[in-house]
Amino acid sequence: MRTNHSFSLLASSILLAIVATTFISISVRADDPYRFFTWNVTYGDIWPLGVKQQGILINGQFPGPQIEAVTNDNLIINVYNSLNEPFLISWSGIQQRRNSFEDGVYGTTCPIPPGGNFTYILQVKDQIGTYYYFPSLGFHKAAGGFGGIRVLSRPMIPVPFPPPAADYTLLIGDWFKANHTDLRYILDSGRTLGFPDGLLINGRGLNGNTFTVDPGRTYRFRISNVGLTTSLNIRFQGHTMKLVEVEGSHTMQSVYSSLDVHLGQSYSVLVTADQPAFDYSIVISTRFTSTILSTSAVLHYSNSGGKSPSALPGGPTIQIDWSLNQARSIRWNLTASGPRPNPQGSYHYGLVPTVKTIRLANSAPVINGKQRYAVNSVSFTPADTPLKLADYFKIGGVFSVGSIPDNPTFGGGYLATSVMRVNYRDYIEIVFENYEDTVQSWHIDGYQFWVVGMDGGQWSSASRNNYNLRDAVARYTVQVYPKSWSAIYMPVDNVGMWNVRSENWVRQYLGQQFYLQVYTTSTSWRDEYPIPRNALLCGRASGRHTRPLRV
Repeated sequence: MRTNHSFSLLASSILLAIVATTFISISVRADDPYRFFTWNVTYGDIWPLGVKQQGILINGQFPGPQIEAVTNDNLIINVYNSLNEPFLISWSGIQQRRNSFEDGVYGTTCPIPPGGNFTYILQVKDQIGTYYYFPSLGFHKAAGGFGGIRVLSRPMIPVPFPPPAADYTLLIGDWFKANHTDLRYILDSGRTLGFPDGLLINGRGLNGNTFTVDPGRTYRFRISNVGLTTSLNIRFQGHTMKLVEVEGSHTMQSVYSSLDVHLGQSYSVLVTADQPAFDYSIVISTRFTSTILSTSAVLHYSNSGGKSPSALPGGPTIQIDWSLNQARSIRWNLTASGPRPNPQGSYHYGLVPTVKTIRLANSAPVINGKQRYAVNSVSFTPADTPLKLADYFKIGGVFSVGSIPDNPTFGGGYLATSVMRVNYRDYIEIVFENYEDTVQSWHIDGYQFWVVGMDGGQWSSASRNNYNLRDAVARYTVQVYPKSWSAIYMPVDNVGMWNVRSENWVRQYLGQQFYLQVYTTSTSWRDEYPIPRNALLCGRASGRHTRPLRV
């Protein structure tokens, strides 16, 4: 077995080298650096809440390894699936410019079969900031398999704050003690999950992590909510947070004592060690829940005299207006450079007229006696073939364009493989409408968008009068409060098949998602890369051919 495994690793390494070499010649500039990773995905025993569970590990780690990159780097990630079921990794916030084949969700990418491997070829093109990766199939996210991604600015690009003394990642989220297979069985049976059992910070429970700081120095904390069902609030005992980046955008540097982080969202804050030398708590707690869960990590001063005598900071609980006002206070830094040296505000998003408005309403229908979730009454069901492959190979009958309306119908829910088409280079408005009593969190793969407005009540055309058309933050995930709406502007500038989904993983798994097909008649590689030579083929695409490794 060991000999066969070694041979497999060697063969895959040779293939990886060939794939990387051929990719250089067609897709990226030769001067963009390469970073190579080899990951082995396995099951393993974990005890995040003191109870033994079957976790999903990457190279034996839970959470998985941190990815460090610089703007425009090429990431070559060879993933071995040592699980007993198919597996996929997706890259939250990484835009996959012109390359949705690599997005790592089932609508674009064939799963890696048990015992198989696949090499992702990604480029963090014109991106900076805080992201994460996660397993996208089979409710695997409830078992781990996620990790942080940092994309740093290139050395000559100015950053609007001094280099921090250290850069820490905080992967926060709710957690269930049951194995992911048991949770999946509950959902497949038409039931919903109960309340989570606890909260984790970097895969550990109460005070399971310590972050050491030196007095007087400033540290960057990158915070991502990788949980399944719950918005969270974070605060640093005795310290304030200066917000500097949200999902790839530099922000105005407002100071907060606590910060709401909704499902799928990422923030960067600066924390200065300017208090008496003790050990302080980094506290997270649930938001908008009747029962409040909390946990903490330790902020340890290097010359600490012991535990801080001050009281732990309390956080907001069910207050919606507090969270709404905080969200509105987050503004784009117009003068700061982004991935390129020109100021972020040089693109005047508010002066560009939109050509289309899409309204999306979430709902919770019962269909065929089972709990489902839907968008504009359509509850998504996966096809037998990834939609992007069906589109590329022109395989009929897999999906139909227009299988989801672009406005709410408020009718009964039904099942469909829902795909909505928009035209390449359009500039569109999307309004997320939430008529339910729970906070929603929405993500669009392949894109950043400007969050131009959010408010309570029902959206109407008059709501545009209060849009922020000057310095709204550009991000890839947006929350929608109960009985409220959120509106975004988005340039449709990335051809491909892109997943639009709820970041509540129960709702996503049970149908609150669809695919946005960004369409053009062009076949130029300037608009979209061809299918990767090493693409896995499955379903009705099995037996077809991609392209030869050498042309």
